[in-house]
Amino acid sequence: MDYELRVIVYPPDAQGGRRVRVDGTILGRALGPGDLLEFLRQAGLDPDNVRLDDPLLIEWRGGGPAVWTPNPGEE
Repeated sequence: MDYELRVIVYPPDAQGGRRVRVDGTILGRALGPGDLLEFLRQAGLDPDNVRLDDPLLIEWRGGGPAVWTPNPGEE
């Protein structure tokens, strides 16, 4: 699937939240996959048709879709 949006999910912070940016705008801080899917829904995507491991849609920084805990030593 070809997407028009550019989604970046940043590394987990000290509380495990991950900042979510869509097309250059920070939409918020996701605490898990459900939050991320809600941000993507707000950006106009159908969450039922989104694969969180799709590299054409989401650039994961600091770990992929299964990483929601902070990495010791990183901020």
